[in-house]
Amino acid sequence: QVQLVESGGGLVQAGGSLRLSCVASGSISSINIMGWYRQAPGKQRELVARITSGGFTNYADSVRGRFTISRDNAKNTVYLQMNSLKPEDTAVYYCNANLRLVGYSGPYNSYWGQGTQVTVSS
Repeated sequence: QVQLVESGGGLVQAGGSLRLSCVASGSISSINIMGWYRQAPGKQRELVARITSGGFTNYADSVRGRFTISRDNAKNTVYLQMNSLKPEDTAVYYCNANLRLVGYSGPYNSYWGQGTQVTVSS
């Protein structure tokens, strides 16, 4: 019913930039919070950044000042601009959305994308 599809990952040298995109599609009524999480090998998944439908944002301390999250509500799309990338940013990046389906008035539910690999070489 709902799909979150990420794109934009890849291999980049330290100091470089990448832009991730995530499009949510399906029988979506509304999306509250959209965000990006990442998981490095052997580590737990962690929040990178998230943004509300009103544009309020918060970031992990490790990426603040280097990454910028934004969204296009009309397109159900969230972006993550990643600058000054470091080898420690290497991880699988996952898109997350808290959303309601059409015809449903209950709480927002959380959906995940399949992930996109970001590798930063030193």
